[in-house]
Amino acid sequence: MYWEEDKDSEPPEVGDAVVDLVFGIDCRCLPVDHAYDLSQAIQRVLPWLSGEPLAGMHTIHGAASGNGWVRPQGPDDLLQLSRRTKFALRVPKHCIGDAMELQGATLDVGAYPLVLKSATRRPLSVLTTLFARHLATDHDIESEEQLLDWVAGQLQRLNIQPRKLLCGTLRLIKTPVGDVQTRSLMIADLDYDESLRLQKQGLGPHRMLGCGLFIPHKGIQALD
Repeated sequence: MYWEEDKDSEPPEVGDAVVDLVFGIDCRCLPVDHAYDLSQAIQRVLPWLSGEPLAGMHTIHGAASGNGWVRPQGPDDLLQLSRRTKFALRVPKHCIGDAMELQGATLDVGAYPLVLKSATRRPLSVLTTLFARHLATDHDIESEEQLLDWVAGQLQRLNIQPRKLLCGTLRLIKTPVGDVQTRSLMIADLDYDESLRLQKQGLGPHRMLGCGLFIPHKGIQALD
């Protein structure tokens, strides 16, 4: 774990160079590990998307628990999705109009139908603690220490000083060419500019599987 004290600064203007398009959905359930099937379904509608370096697809997470139900963990277990569940696509500004073609589309996500409703634009956040549900690297890394060293090096290439990094347990994303190793990652005490830069650029490969995309988080806590 890296740990260094933070410093104060004024939040900058967020702008709209990169935004999340947040779609309402109509879908009763999806497998926990739906990243590949969802990615393929999205790219059948938007075949250009994988060629955009700043674009990426958030997977659908669903609620952690509710009314006695606890979010399942097995890759083939089914997530029960509520009407409040959303799907988000991260795109640069010049792609927003084309990406809106997803509105009204019915996707076949591994034989589970998913209807995308109207979308709204959600700007990036000025919060300085960020979280990625899945982070992949360009090669298999077995230990947490190796991963954190790799992350620190990648952040420094983006001119971001790593201060507080915390990673979660190993999870796999299944694809036809093999499993992709991922871990969740929390990065805390960024500067405002660093936070926005990391959200825009992302980290590591497999953005179209939901990897390396950061969302705001309210504080440091243990990851599973």
